[in-house]
Amino acid sequence: MTESKTPSTRLMLASEAQTEALGERIGAVARAGLVVGLYGDLGAGKTALVRGLARGMALDGRVRSPTFTIASLHRGVVPLLHVDAYRLEDPTELALHGWQEWHQEGVIAVEWAQRVESMLPPRHLRIELSHRGEELRQGHIQVRGEGQDDAVEQAFLAAIVC
Repeated sequence: MTESKTPSTRLMLASEAQTEALGERIGAVARAGLVVGLYGDLGAGKTALVRGLARGMALDGRVRSPTFTIASLHRGVVPLLHVDAYRLEDPTELALHGWQEWHQEGVIAVEWAQRVESMLPPRHLRIELSHRGEELRQGHIQVRGEGQDDAVEQAFLAAIVC
């Protein structure tokens, strides 16, 4: 049995503005069912990417890390559920925040996704952000799971076109 290769790429992000622009490109093509798992240390740019995602989805309102509330809903034609899993003890707690409903009806962006990997759908976009200097970040973007010509693939293609 051969394992299929899923698309991935690495991008250098020279500023917070470039990290937001990456999110904005993804948001411009985002559609219901897209789940974006965000990985990276504190200050790596996870929330900046979600700010850009919301802007690309034409969502109003201030986007900030929902660390203490766990999840923030940003309403729009396609809503965005912004989750911060840092403080979750049990991944199944996401059900209390409307995980299943929003997975069907909107886009979900999950900061600290490694804490809730068991809840992520098999098909999702994985973005790892890492420090490469004071302002410089590296983004590793991967399509996870099988499928084609879906919300995940469209988001990946938008991410890699600068």
